[in-house]
Amino acid sequence: MRQAISKTEQTVLERLTYLTGSPETVAGMNALPVRSPFDEETLEFWNDVSKAILSDRAAYPEEVTFAFWVRKAATQGLKTRFVQDEGTIHLGRGTAFHIAPSNVPVNYAYSLAAGLLTGNANIVRLPSKRFPQAERIAAQIHAVLERYPALRPYVCLVRYDRDREVNDLLSRLADTRIVWGGDATIAELRKSPLGPRAGEITFADRCSLAVIDSEWYLERADRRRTAQAFYNDTFLTDQNACTSPRIVVWLGNRGAEAKEVFWETLHELVKARYEFQPVQGIDKLSRACLLSAEREGVRVQSRLDNLIFRMTVPALDRSLLDWTGNSGYFLEYDCEDILELLVLCGDSRCQTVAYGGEKERLLPLLNAGLKGIDRVVPLGKTMEFDLIWDGYHLYERLTRVIRVV
Repeated sequence: MRQAISKTEQTVLERLTYLTGSPETVAGMNALPVRSPFDEETLEFWNDVSKAILSDRAAYPEEVTFAFWVRKAATQGLKTRFVQDEGTIHLGRGTAFHIAPSNVPVNYAYSLAAGLLTGNANIVRLPSKRFPQAERIAAQIHAVLERYPALRPYVCLVRYDRDREVNDLLSRLADTRIVWGGDATIAELRKSPLGPRAGEITFADRCSLAVIDSEWYLERADRRRTAQAFYNDTFLTDQNACTSPRIVVWLGNRGAEAKEVFWETLHELVKARYEFQPVQGIDKLSRACLLSAEREGVRVQSRLDNLIFRMTVPALDRSLLDWTGNSGYFLEYDCEDILELLVLCGDSRCQTVAYGGEKERLLPLLNAGLKGIDRVVPLGKTMEFDLIWDGYHLYERLTRVIRVV
């Protein structure tokens, strides 16, 4: 058992802002018994959180998506998938310390859900920016926890500024550290040592792409639905999520026709729904100018305004991953052979391929020994969280196994 919290460390804990829990909650986590994954009380708790969110007509789309993910039908499905009777006993590892990304509002809630569902106590650092979606979900979690006194000691939602002392202390207390913030955040947290048996799960900076079959798209009866799916993958998070496509690859012989229809339809959605800031337009224009100066043959596609910025590239190489952007900034490529994507997808920075068409067309690429690409999903599904994520089997990483012979 780890050493108790000292008086000095208690003062460090008092520097945090607590949305749920308290310094005493954190200090007491080391003494908590670990729980069994997907125990009934935890499933009921998340189901009540789901109901609370879904009953609020003002809920944001991201809140609703999270609510569906934690409803009991969904979590029971996860239990069926991951909990197997194999003659072993699975338990949570202990205390999980989660560091959420600063630019994806609801990520912290999924991380908490994964930690609690797998039987762990959880200290979760929320984004420093006060996203309304993040605030509202935290408030619902806090309210529902009042009806679950046995679970209250297992959940602590906090905020704090960059603080090495806090990182050191929470890392010392952790049995698992989960870092979502990208390369710079990972480097900073790794300055804070973990215990000898503690594990770490890190989500580095990644990049995703969409692969769309032009013939498939033009044969769609409801092209607007495809555009809506792509909008959900990209504009709902300003392309800040590592799952959001930043490069769009077109297959087939009708690329010019498909692109004209697709981008026009998407523009209508963006114009009607997206809150655009002038600084985003300046950033996209700057990126476009720098890329054009760096590479021959790059073309800026004609546009009505700055909502969508498309840069057609004549060839693919790994350095393109350094030139991607967000807020409606897309690199675009016409592909004749799916194996042309090896140069991108062979890079470990590539994460998700969102496809429009038949997924079988991707199989030659996926079977080519790639170091990148951990997820292949239909358009509109890139944000759907799962306990197998970014190449990690989170159920296995967040539980401990007792072998009984």
